Amino acid sequence: MVTLKEAKTKSELKDFVKFPFSLYKDSLYWVPPIINDELESFDKSKNPVFKDADAWFYLAYKENKIVGRVAAIVNRLEVEQQQVKKMRFGWFDFVDDYEVTEALFNKVAEIGKEHKLSYMEGPVGFSNLDKVGVLTEGFDEIGTMITWYNHPYYANHFERFGFVKEKEYMENKFPFSNAEPKFFEKANDLVKKRYGVKALNFSKTKDVLPMADKMFDLFNESYSSLSSFVPITDIQKEYFKKKYISFINPEYIKFILDKDDNLIAFGIVMPSFSKALQKANGKLFPFGIFHLLNAKKNSKEVIFYLIGVHPEYQNKGVTAVMFSEYHKTFTQKGIENCVRTPELEENVAIRQLWKHFDPKIYKRRRTYRKDL
Repeated sequence: MVTLKEAKTKSELKDFVKFPFSLYKDSLYWVPPIINDELESFDKSKNPVFKDADAWFYLAYKENKIVGRVAAIVNRLEVEQQQVKKMRFGWFDFVDDYEVTEALFNKVAEIGKEHKLSYMEGPVGFSNLDKVGVLTEGFDEIGTMITWYNHPYYANHFERFGFVKEKEYMENKFPFSNAEPKFFEKANDLVKKRYGVKALNFSKTKDVLPMADKMFDLFNESYSSLSSFVPITDIQKEYFKKKYISFINPEYIKFILDKDDNLIAFGIVMPSFSKALQKANGKLFPFGIFHLLNAKKNSKEVIFYLIGVHPEYQNKGVTAVMFSEYHKTFTQKGIENCVRTPELEENVAIRQLWKHFDPKIYKRRRTYRKDL
């Protein structure tokens, strides 16, 4: 028999965060989070997302052993302002036991019905900057710090209980050697001359921070047309600046300005922390921090986290200016491989952006939906 318990105390939430450490303890491909970071993201006094969202964290037990977990989420910006009656759920992990997943699904559905929502979709996070999707291909590829990993049986559990595919995401990679300057240097020169745009590079994190709010505003503009988009609020901007900007090499953040110094495009790239996080095994101290700092300085693989372009410039080639700047930086750093984060299948424009670099799809993931 499966019993569910809501995780409310710090100790219970720690059990919630640590369950995947046992579920994936023998996996070569799962990338563990930093436990304290996860706990902070679930702390309603620290994460500003809770000003506009509610969440309930449940653990499933069988024979007094934790066998599953799920976070049920209502994003009020989405439900009330956008009138998208969605019950979100994420941080969804479970043993290969249909009784366990049925109990967890039923709890999410129960909360959704209580809030008069129309359907449930997952796995998703609180917002568009959280992890997303069940992995359906690429189980023998190492994960990243910004994606969830899961066992191959997960998709079967969704389909068993009547869920259908809602969104498909693809992850691509290519060797940096494929990014030959001939594909973007001519366009780089033309765009600079035609529109008077210029690149802004950074060497210190403190110089990035004054521009960060404009970057998040541009992110909201750039991605607003995509399905499931929920804008970042002002208070969330401050939180994300503290949480992410200091983690990223400042030279991996590129801004493009127009002739009047308005921000019209940005790129955020991160060094791969995957192997460092595996070595840290959830803890920064005593040695985890050194593995992460070493990866930040010396990783030869980078992850393209976000690229945003103002709608007025999305078909004018400004990304060529950005690629030119990244090519210089990556050459200096000796970068060998480039990885792209999950991109919606419907986002044709992003695929066109990378086509000359001969990227290979190496993972697929999806979210599932079920009407309530």
